[in-house]
Amino acid sequence: MTVFFVGAGPGAPDLLTLRAVDVLRRCAVCLYAGALVPPAVLGHCPPDARRVDSQHLTLDEIEAILVDAHAAGHDLARLHSGDPSLYSAMTEQTARLRARGIPFEIVPGVPAFAAAAAAVGRELTVPAVAQSVILTRHARRATALPPGEDLDRLAAHGTTLVLHLAVQAIDELAPRLAAHYGEDCPVVVVARASWPDELVLEGTLRTIAALVGDHGVRRTATILVGPALAGERAEGACASHLYSTARTRTG
Repeated sequence: MTVFFVGAGPGAPDLLTLRAVDVLRRCAVCLYAGALVPPAVLGHCPPDARRVDSQHLTLDEIEAILVDAHAAGHDLARLHSGDPSLYSAMTEQTARLRARGIPFEIVPGVPAFAAAAAAVGRELTVPAVAQSVILTRHARRATALPPGEDLDRLAAHGTTLVLHLAVQAIDELAPRLAAHYGEDCPVVVVARASWPDELVLEGTLRTIAALVGDHGVRRTATILVGPALAGERAEGACASHLYSTARTRTG
């Protein structure tokens, strides 16, 4: 019996990997967060699979389900939205499994920020504009950020910034970011990326808070900030060296 930590992707049932779908199709138990994983994704599970919504469970209760499945000899799919390597609380679950000698495997998934960038047709790393992406979150209603990871320090880099769990605080965050990026810096907010009711809002650090308020976006949204979001119109943007005629090619 194996516990599979499966990246459920951003929401669309066809944005899971082939490996993820294969795992879901053969697992007798599926543990998922109902607020983040839409029913269509669960359609990949066997019709008779046991489905357990984890959104209101404690870590101890989740552990008990994992242990019970192991004792019964059942493979279990632990679905995490996006990719399990980001904000999934997977570490505390795998620690419990290691302590009990229960095997597990991680199946990567499509992260929400990638789906958000795709929704607006943007590359997050434009040559000569931004070649780094910082993934972070807001700490208002969650575990405090470690020392050195406060928003102002990260924004000071001026590169592409991805904010998770932050849209409720956009009124507070936009002015702080504007101090580093400027008020005219482009911003994209994508709510429920790849879901049927996906909402894309494009603006600047001056306008984005009002747009978010007008549309009533309160959760399940990704914020993208940085000059790279202007694409070919970004100041200093140029073609990559990869396809340049000046690049030496051999063989």
